[in-house]
Amino acid sequence: MLFYFVIKAIFNADRSERDAMARAEELQDAEDARKARPEPEKNGNHEIDPS
Repeated sequence: MLFYFVIKAIFNADRSERDAMARAEELQDAEDARKARPEPEKNGNHEIDPS
């Protein structure tokens, strides 16, 4: 019986860690995508539209 609870706790901890890692990767991907977008160039107080 004790073996069952120990194994169950290990699996639950592993699942929680995988969920946390997935969330961290999603946040990092979003941050990388935000940084990859070119920022509009500015000329004084006027923005220059690159399109």
